[in-house]
Amino acid sequence: MAEAAIRIGLMVPVNNTTMEPELLAWLPEGSTCCTLRIPRGKGTLTAADLPAYLAQATTMARSFAAEGIDLVVYGCTAAGFLAGPGRDAEVARELAAVTGKPVVTTASAMISVLRHVGARNIALVTPYLDHVNEKLRAFLEQSGVGVDVLAAFGAKTVDELGAITAAQIAAKAREAMRASCDALFIACSQLPTRDILGELEREFGRPAWSSIRATAWQALRFVQNTNFALAH
Repeated sequence: MAEAAIRIGLMVPVNNTTMEPELLAWLPEGSTCCTLRIPRGKGTLTAADLPAYLAQATTMARSFAAEGIDLVVYGCTAAGFLAGPGRDAEVARELAAVTGKPVVTTASAMISVLRHVGARNIALVTPYLDHVNEKLRAFLEQSGVGVDVLAAFGAKTVDELGAITAAQIAAKAREAMRASCDALFIACSQLPTRDILGELEREFGRPAWSSIRATAWQALRFVQNTNFALAH
């Protein structure tokens, strides 16, 4: 029996052009996205930006309460891990309160899928600067996932981030992967990974995941563990 289509309320930074199409490609056929784009500056997100960014996201999310959606996806990886696991969980609860919908955050999905595949030490690819990478490393380690090797593009602006190609990401993943790593994770929901993860998994013989794939997996897991199918 085919999996039921999911109606997603997606929240991403205004510059994100990748997550909506790739998320839909990972989800069952016929799934849809109603997307809200959160305004932000040209620089990469920092901890100092978070209070205003999260307040804006919460205000915008109120419009989802009236939409015919099944699930809200908070798709900004960095906004989740910069805040830390506790704050990321609080953000999910706040969004659920204002929308009346269940919420999946990309940051929590990352942890859930790495635990699911039993990853204890990973190769991590990111587009971020060093100070952001250290926050991501800490977020993972607080959640029981070690980072054995980290390879980063060091994008200084959203324009540099948006210019990173799938071929460049695959090359960076090959630089990062070691025999000591039991999985690969590619962080950031702007990075295009849909077309390269299967090839990397076959090449490495180990799980290869990304922010977007993890979010789709978590969304599917949610609906499979509820009476979602009965409601459609």
